[in-house]
Amino acid sequence: MPSTLTDWFNTRLGQSLLAAEKPHVTRHLAKLYGPTAVQMGVDIEVDFLENSEALHHIYVSREPCLGTANAAVVGIPECLPFEARSIGLIVLPHVIEFTHDPHQVLREVNRVLMPEGHVLIIGFNPMSMWGLCRLALAHRRTPPWTGRFLRLSRIKDWLAILGFESVSGSMVYYLPPLQSESIRKKLGALQKLGDRWWPMMAAVYILVARKRQPGMTPITPAWKENRGLTPGIVEPVARSR
Repeated sequence: MPSTLTDWFNTRLGQSLLAAEKPHVTRHLAKLYGPTAVQMGVDIEVDFLENSEALHHIYVSREPCLGTANAAVVGIPECLPFEARSIGLIVLPHVIEFTHDPHQVLREVNRVLMPEGHVLIIGFNPMSMWGLCRLALAHRRTPPWTGRFLRLSRIKDWLAILGFESVSGSMVYYLPPLQSESIRKKLGALQKLGDRWWPMMAAVYILVARKRQPGMTPITPAWKENRGLTPGIVEPVARSR
């Protein structure tokens, strides 16, 4: 039985889920550009930034990660080791639901993102068969059922408060959380049916949001121009009898 989230993602079920998420993430990232892209949670051991067009890729992990050839930084999601407005893109693969303060993570994302920068969030959907399994198996204290599965609508609300605009997303993986590969193959038709008939019941959601650039309010002069007069014509004065 897996004791850590990394161990669980290395199981057949975990690998199956990551294999389903990767092409969706790649498709979304193909439309996003920026000088620097950051992936948090390298312990998942999947390079979601592999096809990103960003000039620099940085991977943030709670523990030193020696297995990646890219730049790796030790840090925690609640306190990112980056300057304000220095990052163009941040990818959070199953980070929000496994942190003590998810709102603080989003505040940190807001702090370090450049205006018009993007965040891509991958999260477990509580309104799915996986969410029901979490309710039934949380007492076992084994991942991923120890996570706090957050509704997509709540994530959108939090982002909106911080000044983000949701721009795109995907619902991914409609198979039940079964380790048996043979049973998952027999239920493969659910993948196509899910997108058509019950898209909000997917195991995972992917959300892309953009940090809005605050607008500028023009300063109007104290005086008002009378636009009813033709330039060069003097306004008539009232005559007295």
